[in-house]
Amino acid sequence: MPLPFRPLVIRFGRLGDMLLLQPLLRRLHARYGAPCELLAIGEHSIELYRDQPDVAEVIALRAHHRPLPLSPEQWHAVHVLRGMRHMPVYVCEPQPRSLERIRLLLRLAGIPGSHCVFLNDIPLSSNGHWIEHLLQLADSTPAGFRERFGDVSCVTGSVPEFAVSPRDRAACDRWLVERGLSVHPLVLLQPANKRTVRWNGVRKPSDDDKSWPVDHWAQVIAAILEQLPQARILLCGSPAESRYLEGMRATMAQPHVEVAARDLPLPRLRALLAVAHSMVSVDTGPAHLAAAMGCPLVVMFGSVSPAHWRPRSSMPQAVQVLGGPPGRHRVDAIAPEEVIEAWRSLPVRGTYSPVAPAPAMHAPLAV
Repeated sequence: MPLPFRPLVIRFGRLGDMLLLQPLLRRLHARYGAPCELLAIGEHSIELYRDQPDVAEVIALRAHHRPLPLSPEQWHAVHVLRGMRHMPVYVCEPQPRSLERIRLLLRLAGIPGSHCVFLNDIPLSSNGHWIEHLLQLADSTPAGFRERFGDVSCVTGSVPEFAVSPRDRAACDRWLVERGLSVHPLVLLQPANKRTVRWNGVRKPSDDDKSWPVDHWAQVIAAILEQLPQARILLCGSPAESRYLEGMRATMAQPHVEVAARDLPLPRLRALLAVAHSMVSVDTGPAHLAAAMGCPLVVMFGSVSPAHWRPRSSMPQAVQVLGGPPGRHRVDAIAPEEVIEAWRSLPVRGTYSPVAPAPAMHAPLAV
């Protein structure tokens, strides 16, 4: 029985990069009739695409820049890739250093060049969105598969979509009940980005185009609580950012503000964004996830163009974008009044009430 032509997709990216792959994965699934294999880095890639219908399996590396002789997991990836030599390969990696490593892995696995197409071979238009760039790649066909699939075209959406499993929704419901948040509208704030906290401490605001002053966040929180007195404000981020966020909370001295960074793994964040009232964020991965989950969003851009990276939602009016080139190149050029006005203009989302879990039933002790 012939093996299915299951496409292999390769991208060594952070959360936002991997999230933007979803429309490409969906289109490749439709074109080839089989879900994709995904070679990526990090636990976030596994968590993001677990239980998602367009991905059959995620092969995730922890560190892809280690010298190959010292990296057993990369040799394991080569072994796995050897079993995929019959598959079409879509390399979505734009970074030269990572791309060099990917080419080496493909060569060691014996995957022919005629089975591969590369994103860098497709020019990105000056005002083109990154998802459209990826979909152009998905519509192309490796030379070795053109006879069978060259004329196969599919029309699929260009908005990332992610399902929340019943297991993850139930776990999020329990967490909300345990923290006393289940009866409150939840507004999520994402002040940090991947550059904020480094190994040696917090990056200086002057060296971070996405840094927004703490007093600006405090003004936004005050305006939110004035309009929604029953709301709870959750400062979101990674565990590494929790001390930074706790310092922000203490400095702002605002009521009803909690830090959720230490216990907000990606499946819980996804489920939370599916039910939250709204989010205010700098341009970073969770902002893209919020838009994908239909959460009304205000996102602030620094030096990166919103034309390429604007978060996409099935409800475009639910995403308000501020800042970014050509007008502004730093988030701190955005006034708090602009953010407050943008937040007030967001569409109202329906309320959601988690169900408190039933008391656990204990089996009788054996005698």
